[in-house]
Amino acid sequence: MPALIDDLLNILLGGILLAYRTILLILALLVGSVMPVPTVSPAGLRDASPVTARVAQPLGLPNIVFILADDLDLDLDTVTTMPHLQALLAGQGITFTHFFVNASICCPSRASLLRGQYVHNHGVYTNGPPPTGGFETFRDLGLENDTIATRLQDVGYRTALFGKYLNRYPYGSPSNYIPPGWGEWYSPSPTAPGYNQFNYTLNENGTLVAYGSDPADYLQDVLTTQALSFITRTVTSGEPFFAYFSSFSPHTPSTPAPRHTTLFTDTLAPRPPSFNELDVSDKPQWIQNLPLLTPEEVQQIDDQYRLWLQSMQAVDETIAALVETLEATGQLNNTYIFFTSDNGYHMGQHRLLPGKYLGYEEDIHVPLFVRGPQAPISQTVPYLASIVDLAPTLADIAGIEIPAYTDGRSLLPLLGGSPPAAWRQALLFEQYVGDHHGLRDPLGEPPDPFDSPRFQSAPLFYSGLRTADLKYIEYDTGERELYNLANDPFELENLAASADPTTLAQLAAWLSLLKGCAADTCRSLEMRPPPPPPICAELDFDHSGSVTVIDVAQVAAHWGETPQTPAWDPRYDLDDNLVIDAADMAVIAARWGEICP
Repeated sequence: MPALIDDLLNILLGGILLAYRTILLILALLVGSVMPVPTVSPAGLRDASPVTARVAQPLGLPNIVFILADDLDLDLDTVTTMPHLQALLAGQGITFTHFFVNASICCPSRASLLRGQYVHNHGVYTNGPPPTGGFETFRDLGLENDTIATRLQDVGYRTALFGKYLNRYPYGSPSNYIPPGWGEWYSPSPTAPGYNQFNYTLNENGTLVAYGSDPADYLQDVLTTQALSFITRTVTSGEPFFAYFSSFSPHTPSTPAPRHTTLFTDTLAPRPPSFNELDVSDKPQWIQNLPLLTPEEVQQIDDQYRLWLQSMQAVDETIAALVETLEATGQLNNTYIFFTSDNGYHMGQHRLLPGKYLGYEEDIHVPLFVRGPQAPISQTVPYLASIVDLAPTLADIAGIEIPAYTDGRSLLPLLGGSPPAAWRQALLFEQYVGDHHGLRDPLGEPPDPFDSPRFQSAPLFYSGLRTADLKYIEYDTGERELYNLANDPFELENLAASADPTTLAQLAAWLSLLKGCAADTCRSLEMRPPPPPPICAELDFDHSGSVTVIDVAQVAAHWGETPQTPAWDPRYDLDDNLVIDAADMAVIAARWGEICP
């Protein structure tokens, strides 16, 4: 613990120095002088173009700086070790406490961000290869011809991407390919990708540039230098800008900058009650089959968590450098800054080795911090928000029409501190064929912890909905999970087997509707649950209008079946005990002879 305190104090001293430089700049502006201002230059960061302090011009269209982390958790406390993020974004803007991704997997989630659509509508289901996902699917479906980048560019924004685009980019296209909508482009190729932070090839506006292993080649720093240059050059043009900074951190192998390798050396991964959970008898069968984590596996988790924290310190320095440059160029008060992640990550919860893809809180609950011209200072927003809301929010900020195909909604009213009287009551999350089932194409990807045998029996599909207090999940095996998060935030007690059947039926109906929704229909369905279905109708299997002996016969025909049997039909497992037996007959007998409304 003393070592962790020393680490945090060292990082905080950096924040104090940044604040000191900012105060000097403000004093210079107040007396009307114009002076050169150094960019934030941690050891190893290449020098950017000189930044000159200037009096802010009259505000026009707001600028947008969007910072995206890769696999960053919220519930494992990584963001609390980032002092610049806390001071410059959370402390000067809004923290969304209930922000979620639609799919806990990189490429589908990034497609949702760029398009504002749920995965089942944009059709990029996995990280690839085609036809289920990856960059090629996004390109071949024509989706990149209409993204938030193309829309902003069309109304005069100068746009630039720094870092990771979509998994497998630019496979199947020229090595120097630049997608529509991007005026400037700095993204690594898949044959020399950026996950390791060293020894990569960067597509710099169509020119492929190879980088080595020197500290100055650290990718996060190289991208930061390019982003600072883009902002300062664009400010002189008088045009608004959209800078999309997509970091490779903290994605495995979570390579830290050399200057940060001595930090957090004694830190252990968080040990919430769900860590290496002792009793998983209420969980889906594949989790019940997991053995307890071994001491060696726990050590692996602790080792990865330390790299996790170390690798995010350079991202934290990027935040400081961007804010300082915006301040120096007179644009900070006319710029929205977003910070979020494409998905979450678990480390040891429910006996799971480090990874993602699941519907538990660690995987779908991610950070969102926003600082901007209208955003209140140091406030939290408890409203349900989703990654599909980001594209319509950016469009709203720019004053342009939100595409009709968008499933999300603008968060701008929440950023202005005046939330609407009515807001969504549920969010959809979904997962399709996952990379962990032998369909994963390793092109440009580091080894995935879920390639291990421990995860091989995980379900191929699931979908779920999240309300303010409840989470409901349905798996392709017929299994279900229900958690009361107000009383059970660590998802220890699955209530699906004991919940009121009417409540379960209502949640199932709501989820069924959301899984097939699109655009306005999604936003309408999210506002309120459907009315509870008549219990009688659920038992009227032959649709005769009443519960009769024919219905009993249909259930009896499946007597003794479990989710592992080929003919398994979860409709007949009326008490949700995963076997069709006398208990199900008792449920139907209790409604015998009832006329369905």
